[in-house]
Amino acid sequence: MKKNPENGAIAPGALSGTSPNSTLLSQPTDDNAVVTEKQNQNPLAAAETALGRHPTTAELMDLRGRVQARTRALLGELASAKVEIRFDLRGKAAGQARIRAAGRYLIRYNLELLKRGGVDFLEQTVPHEVAHVLAYHRHGRDIRPHGAEWKAIMRQLGAEPTRCHDYDVGGLGARQLHYFDYHCGCMLHRLSSIRHNKVAKGQRYLCRRCGEPLQPGPRPMTS
Repeated sequence: MKKNPENGAIAPGALSGTSPNSTLLSQPTDDNAVVTEKQNQNPLAAAETALGRHPTTAELMDLRGRVQARTRALLGELASAKVEIRFDLRGKAAGQARIRAAGRYLIRYNLELLKRGGVDFLEQTVPHEVAHVLAYHRHGRDIRPHGAEWKAIMRQLGAEPTRCHDYDVGGLGARQLHYFDYHCGCMLHRLSSIRHNKVAKGQRYLCRRCGEPLQPGPRPMTS
């Protein structure tokens, strides 16, 4: 099955978000981490194979609870106080990690891909997103999202550090984004409509090169 690559970032490495809202650690992450644990012991996986269907509501709730429990187990001491877990991600991305103010984090999972992936989601996507949080918590936000630190933690969690999942994404359209010009003191930036709307609500983005807040519109002409 064709792999689904990670979505590209806007102005890679150029932006950092500021309080009160969160900053993206990983762009909506499609992952294909294959852990070493046995995958044929979970009854949900057997049911999906035998019936060729998505899990029932009860099965999905059970699987969702397993995802939460596994996420918190892998996070260790960070789990209870510093990391929020949601199942509200849409589109073709399986998971996403964000950094918030005061050293807190958010992990978002795609519920539709959880339905389609079943136990594979539990054993592939969860370590991927947890590794993002642990990598940034230990090494700071200046590391590459899928760099050496993230890869090392993925291996510690028993997963291969690969970036693409192979879940069925048929019928899941990617969000169509519009882009807006912003500028700082040193360069032009292109912000997606998501970030543009956050700016309208009070979010500020800083240029990582010069440290100045981004202003809407193109850079003014200088004589």
